[in-house]
Amino acid sequence: MQETRALILDRLAAGPVSGPTLAADLDISRAAVWNHVETLRDDGFEIRDTDDGYTLAGVPEFGGAATAFELDSEFAVEFHDELASTNATARERANEGAEDVVVVAETQTGGRGRLDREWSSPDGGIYASLVVRPDVPPAHAPVYTLAAAVAVADAARETGVEADIKWPNDVQVDGKKLAGILTEMEGEADRVSWLVVGVGANANVDAADLPRGTSIETETGPITRRAFLASIVDRFADLTDDVGSIVPAWREHASTLGQQVRVETPRETIEGEAIDIEFPGTLLVETDDGVRRVTAGDCEHLRPRE
Repeated sequence: MQETRALILDRLAAGPVSGPTLAADLDISRAAVWNHVETLRDDGFEIRDTDDGYTLAGVPEFGGAATAFELDSEFAVEFHDELASTNATARERANEGAEDVVVVAETQTGGRGRLDREWSSPDGGIYASLVVRPDVPPAHAPVYTLAAAVAVADAARETGVEADIKWPNDVQVDGKKLAGILTEMEGEADRVSWLVVGVGANANVDAADLPRGTSIETETGPITRRAFLASIVDRFADLTDDVGSIVPAWREHASTLGQQVRVETPRETIEGEAIDIEFPGTLLVETDDGVRRVTAGDCEHLRPRE
């Protein structure tokens, strides 16, 4: 059903098409064409009847079908008006066998970030979780988190917002948080079964709802969320098709490299200069005792040494 409606939208985007032509091209009845068109209208698409056939006159600002219409990559879109957590629903889909699906919610009631911290989900944000099944060992999973951060930063830059990334995955603007990434995994000793890569991004969010963060709307004005999310998903797909491209792309956006940092790990605190990252996302910190490699932790940027 969804695939047929996507094909109809693709045809209409190229110009007016008559119902009989659509029916013949898609090998369905004219009544089925009409039903699909009515469903698309219910979803918010403005489809007009003209002398030349159906014409696509408007696309909704957000929604499942609208986001799928924008996508170039082969991800299916599952849209919900409200979820407790897109990651939780995406994990369910992954356990059911889903692959290359993005679970999207207009609002979340129980969003969370790294270390099980609460993630605020104000109106106008992007809340989405991608289900992928890469053929990689579990040790390589962190690079997919980096890919998501790069994808969000690139999408933000396309809107005119100069976003950068604080290690490992906080997308920021002038030190104010714009988006976060939460990756969850299930796998065996030698391979990943599935990854869920969650993205929470402040798109059209009012500044009053972000006392310690910022949004695209605050920085440059409101955007079309379907296009913003599609840009994230398509860029993520491009990056993960060539895993070797991810770390170099991350470096280009990094605000952490060259900074004096304090990294709180589960076992210790490491201070020094962040000098580089290594695949799949290990931070190299130059300390008084030599270079330390940090695979996970909370990173704080410190003032430069006098």
